[in-house]
Parts: sequence; structure tokens; C-alpha cells
Amino acid sequence: MPENHFDERTAQTYEAKWPELFDPAVVDPAVGFLAELAGSGAALELGIGTGRIALPLSRRGVRVHGIELSPAMVAQLRTKPGAENIGVTIGDFATTRAGGTFALAYLVRNTITNLTTQEEQVECFRTVAAQLEPGGRFVIEVYVPELRRLPPGQTVHPFTVTPAHLGFEEYDVASQIAVSHHYWVVDGQLETRSTAHRYVWPSELDLMARIAGMTLRERWAGWEREPFTGDSRSHVSVWQKAS
Repeated sequence: MPENHFDERTAQTYEAKWPELFDPAVVDPAVGFLAELAGSGAALELGIGTGRIALPLSRRGVRVHGIELSPAMVAQLRTKPGAENIGVTIGDFATTRAGGTFALAYLVRNTITNLTTQEEQVECFRTVAAQLEPGGRFVIEVYVPELRRLPPGQTVHPFTVTPAHLGFEEYDVASQIAVSHHYWVVDGQLETRSTAHRYVWPSELDLMARIAGMTLRERWAGWEREPFTGDSRSHVSVWQKAS
């Protein structure tokens, strides 16, 4: 079972610490992309969190169900308008099934890296494939590993440097683990957080999909279908289950 890093304190301050993620300019393209793929079918969000994507997707008329490891994050979701329309199953999304089948399953904002072994990530693809309808799609948004940005001999890369938030990624290339170190100033107090993530390459994800009986259909640099190139720092990939 992956470690639950989202305790009550983290859940209560999640939106305050990452306000940029809730900007309509960030949310709306993702919701539009996912709504288009879901069509009239149901969608399954792995790591639904506080409903950043699920709630506006539900308002677009898509039936959304979520899987979430953290009860504290779900408690925050339940305080929001429209949450009564979204079902949530508590559990590890690598192995937990929600019941029923879905036209679409999706993982956003690097959540696949919360699974810190290759075995867990492979199992996630298998679990998703078992819940998809024939022809159903699986979407992942995740960063491209930043190893090219590490100077020779260094293992730490800064990814956020603002007056209120410092973020550093510490890479261990032998284990394919990156530890994210965060430092915030909240109400004049310093808060710190370090979490381990397994970074994964696009080609590795494609192989995991094939193992689960899915094939790549689309890969973009972002939700607005920007072309994916060698310089892209993230990708949105879509795999399809065989019909």
C-alpha cells in the first residue's frame, strides 16, 4: 500500500499551498479534454483528492467516480457544492476497483509517481484496464524526468522558487526515485514536506499499457494538445483498451 502523504493538515491547506493548480486557465483545458474523451460515458479519477478536476467535470455532465487513499482529502471534497454527485471509493488506486465499468479513467498532476515501485505502476495499468469498457481510454498527465537539467555530479534540481514556496527534487537514478522537498511560509511559520516519487519515462508507460492490453492513441505536451517534442517538460498521454 502506498504511503498516505495527505493527512488532515495537508488536506486543509492544499488549495492555499498550490493555488496555481486551481486557476481556471489550468483547470478548464484539462476538463475540456477529459469531457471530450468521456462523451456520454462515465469517468474514473484515480487520486481524486479534493475534486479539483472531478467537480468541474461533473458539472459538464460527466458521471464521475473517484478512488482516493486519503480520507482527509475526501472530507474536503465533501464540503464543496456538487460533491453529492460524485462517488468515492477509499483505497490504493493501484489495486482498488470502484465497481462497474468506465469509458474513461484518468490520473492528473503527476499522481502516477505516487506509486513508488514499477510493480505498483504496472498493476495500476492492469487495474484500470479491468475497469474500462472495450475501447475505453486511460489518460495520464505527468512530468518528463528532469535529469537533463542536473549539472554533472549533482542530484538536486529546484522546481519552484518563490517568496512563499521553495521546492527541490532530489534524484536517485539507481532506484528511479525522486524525493520532492517543499518549504512553505504559512502564517509566518515554516512548514516542510518531503515525499518520494517514482519518476517514469513515456516509453516505459507505453510498455505498461501494452502489458495491460492498451495502446497509445495520443501524446501531447499539455491539455491544449500542444505538440510533444524532445523539449517538452510534461506530457498528456492517452491509451486505449482494445475494442
